[in-house]
Amino acid sequence: MLGKKVAVNYTSMVVLSQGNAEKAAIRYNYQVVSALYTIATPIGNLEDISLRALRLLREVNLIAAEDTRATKHLLNAYDIKTPVTSYHEHSTHAKLDYLLSRVKEGDVALVSEAGVPGLSDPGYKLIVAAISCGISVVPIPGASAVTAALVVSGLPTDQFIYLGFLPRRRGRRQHLLSSIAGETRTMVAFEAPHRFTETLSDIQEVLGDRRLAVCRELTKIHEEIFRGKVSQAREHFTEPKGEFTLVIEGKSEEEAKITEEVEEELQKLFQQGTKAKEAISRVSEVSNLPKKKLYQAWLKLKKGD
Repeated sequence: MLGKKVAVNYTSMVVLSQGNAEKAAIRYNYQVVSALYTIATPIGNLEDISLRALRLLREVNLIAAEDTRATKHLLNAYDIKTPVTSYHEHSTHAKLDYLLSRVKEGDVALVSEAGVPGLSDPGYKLIVAAISCGISVVPIPGASAVTAALVVSGLPTDQFIYLGFLPRRRGRRQHLLSSIAGETRTMVAFEAPHRFTETLSDIQEVLGDRRLAVCRELTKIHEEIFRGKVSQAREHFTEPKGEFTLVIEGKSEEEAKITEEVEEELQKLFQQGTKAKEAISRVSEVSNLPKKKLYQAWLKLKKGD
């Protein structure tokens, strides 16, 4: 039964099947309102999809998919024959206008390659455009690598921030990490295998040797969940393969402070004439303090000299 919204002569909305909604519209002159359904799809295991999602995928008039091959693989598994059209990051404005016109004619489903559409996903543009046109956008929840990784990480889950895909260029990535170095909430990010080793190096350099969970190939055959320090993850993943979700520990109160012991060690190295880079590297290794924070303390020593 498709969840059709029907305008009636009182404030509440009546939910009817598509066929019943159309009959009611003819008999009582109601206006049937179509919708854009944002439907979460499996991130690996094809069983991770709701009954409601499957029903809607069967009953909508059209499915707009980020990756038509991945979507057709899912549809074939459940014998769903609904027409599929592509909508991805390279789609034109004309394709956007086409989809908006189709939604006005009848229900359309929006799906990403995997997971929740609109989240680090080109479907966001279609969602925003639909909202601006007054089109009803209905969320159909389901599998998400973000929440799946978070709850098995062993790190605090009461508050967290989502970073999406980390910047591809190292300079921009380090800048982002520096901007969140003081963040106390747990952080979740995606990373590609070919940048994974370099990214772990940046995390350790900028944020320090924090705890983290590395979730690889979630819900798939080769699923792996690693928990430990960043340095341990660097030693473990020598040949990274697959899709990675990183869950990174936020800064603790202890980490935020440069203790008297650390200040004394920096002062000692400074007086010995140790170069800044070497001194900061040595202190960071034993204290787990971010190098950026230690460098700021080092500059204070130079100014006081």
